[in-house]
Amino acid sequence: MNDSRPLGIALIGTEFMGKAHSQAWRNVAAFWPEHPVAMKVLVGQQPEKTREAAARLGWAESGTDWASVINRSDVDIVDICTPGHLHAEIAIAALDAGKHVLTEKPLASTFSDAERMTRAAAAARAHGTRSMVGFNYRRIPALAGARAIVRSGRIGTVRHMRVSFLQDWLADDTTPMSWRLRKEIAGSGVLGDLGSHLVDQVHYLLGEPITTVSGHMRTMVPERPGPEGREAVTVDDAFWATGFTASGVGISLEASRMATGRKAELDIEIYGSTGGIRFGLQRLNELYVLESIGPQEDRGYRQVLFTEPQHPYAGRWWPPGHVLGWENTFTNQAADFLTAIAAGEDPRPSFEDALQVERVLAAIEKSSNSRGQQISVSLEG
Repeated sequence: MNDSRPLGIALIGTEFMGKAHSQAWRNVAAFWPEHPVAMKVLVGQQPEKTREAAARLGWAESGTDWASVINRSDVDIVDICTPGHLHAEIAIAALDAGKHVLTEKPLASTFSDAERMTRAAAAARAHGTRSMVGFNYRRIPALAGARAIVRSGRIGTVRHMRVSFLQDWLADDTTPMSWRLRKEIAGSGVLGDLGSHLVDQVHYLLGEPITTVSGHMRTMVPERPGPEGREAVTVDDAFWATGFTASGVGISLEASRMATGRKAELDIEIYGSTGGIRFGLQRLNELYVLESIGPQEDRGYRQVLFTEPQHPYAGRWWPPGHVLGWENTFTNQAADFLTAIAAGEDPRPSFEDALQVERVLAAIEKSSNSRGQQISVSLEG
């Protein structure tokens, strides 16, 4: 690899996440100028559609053969934004080719694929090849700040945590089938799509893993209109779970695509022995913090706006008070990945971190299949 030139990026996937990641690669060099990149090639399935997307999103070239792209000498980073069933094949091939890999969550659509990816990442790491999973909510300044507050002990000993992610895009029974509702492609429904974010936030904010869970999954609309008539939905529409972390913190998790009137609402509450933290994605620049200060009768949650230069990530963007949006999390994520590569360090969350999330999700599914039985989560690796 020639360290004097910008790192060449190949992005695999042109849809929702492909657009979000494309914007991140366009912006990262402007706000992190020490990490120049070259947007070399966008890869999709349909030639004409991919050419149009490449031109619109800022890519120098387009292609339809990811296997040939990952072996190009001008490509240093492979960014995977495909459906989950393709993650393992692409990521393992890219790591074997000596390319750094950023892949969207969840890590894979099957647990065995997630394990194979993690082994490949460990082997590649020994040769200086880095890998990371795109849990972008870690890159919200307020949530990075919440993590620091928890670690500082400012809210005392954490006792319990509630995390939910509610959407309504499937609330209408006539909403048609999509790949996200087919288990062979998506791996799972809301459990893997949104539940992976919830579990990752618990692990990230508390700094310890979930070790036991009891859960329930439900498919509320079992059939959807497909291209050839009614088609069976083979994944879950909603799930609920409770559990405990290694130190005994009580955890409540809930996610749904059927929550009428909720578009994309990630809510997090952390309760400690002397205070608490509240966060809502719809007001993502804000954190509500309760601390044990002042007279009891005056004590309450106070709003903290995370736009000051000393706040995580905020100093790279705008003057204080000029808020960031959801899309900025992907630029922050790309910058963290590039920073780790430049420093020769392993970025987080790693494939191992994402595999631990998969272990929790697998335990929730096993519990649901066992009518809510409490399941221990493996801590292997």
